[in-house]
Amino acid sequence: MARILYGVHGTGHGHAMRALTIARRLRSHDFLFVAADDAPGVLEGEFPVRRIPNLGTVFRNYKVDMAATIGRAIPLLLRSGHYTRSVLRIIEEFKPDVCMTDLEFFVPRAARMAGLPCLTLDHQHVITCCRHELPADMRRDAFVQGLTPRYLFRPTDENLIVSFYAPPTLPQYNVRIVPPILRDKVLNLRPHDNGHVVVYQSNSTDRRLVDFLRAGTRRPCYVFGYHRSEGSDGNVHFMRKSEDGFLRLLEGCSYVIQGGSHTLMTEALYLGKPIFSIPLRAMVEQRFNAFYLEKLGYGIQSDMAGLSPERLFDFELRLPRFRATIAAAGNFCGNDAVFGLVDAFIRTGALPRDETPAIVE
Repeated sequence: MARILYGVHGTGHGHAMRALTIARRLRSHDFLFVAADDAPGVLEGEFPVRRIPNLGTVFRNYKVDMAATIGRAIPLLLRSGHYTRSVLRIIEEFKPDVCMTDLEFFVPRAARMAGLPCLTLDHQHVITCCRHELPADMRRDAFVQGLTPRYLFRPTDENLIVSFYAPPTLPQYNVRIVPPILRDKVLNLRPHDNGHVVVYQSNSTDRRLVDFLRAGTRRPCYVFGYHRSEGSDGNVHFMRKSEDGFLRLLEGCSYVIQGGSHTLMTEALYLGKPIFSIPLRAMVEQRFNAFYLEKLGYGIQSDMAGLSPERLFDFELRLPRFRATIAAAGNFCGNDAVFGLVDAFIRTGALPRDETPAIVE
């Protein structure tokens, strides 16, 4: 058994759910998490967590609040030495064999100072560790916003990217790309088509979304993450937060309308559901996900300002083609590959350079 100190980004639940899935599968090892914000609520029921602040993004009204995001970051960066020393004290107490990070700021820095191997496991580094052929309107934003994963959350010596798309990797980074990790509850679903639509917009309070759904389709639309959580507006039904309720509706939907979250995209694609993506313009990772979604033929993308009923009419006409492309694409689940690679890293301090290893029980 090895000891692993695992830093997890706390904005939203995607990072924490990925880390929780890994720790559950590799229970023969001893995990201690470093996290803040939303992540402890996901992790603390099963694993110990030390709360250390982390850099994060602040959203308001379907936009990134840059002033609030910078205002949150500056005090943390000014006290980065204090928080790094806090993690070093955790390392002295816990005595980990290796460290891991999913877009967490302080653990990889403390690991380097302590001379411990550290594995970066996330999706965001697909932006900076890979070569992309981007449209002109994305290039500047990709460069500017890519500075964050390149320098603040910079790649470590060992990097594992989970992604439903796999652009060529850059030679200066030691990186492997594998299909995404899916939680057991998603793997246990049995997809079918009841004719409804699942809508998830966790940062939206924009009335245009509701008008778009009412005018663009007659299908029932079940909306999660909106500022309303009950009642209906025509064919639009506002839903309370419920993991099981959401998954039941996802299992039986015709398609998904969402932002640019990689976690939900991969779950929907695994279940064979086409996607209409409305990424946040200020979130370059979401724009990458939506760009590749459309490029690969799994759905289409738009932005909030460009929503029109005609876009949704056209999308629904193309549903059979999207479903056929998704079905032909192959494997959207990389659980076994990821578990084997992580287990090998934990045992050796490095990712294997050849085939994916089997998990040692």
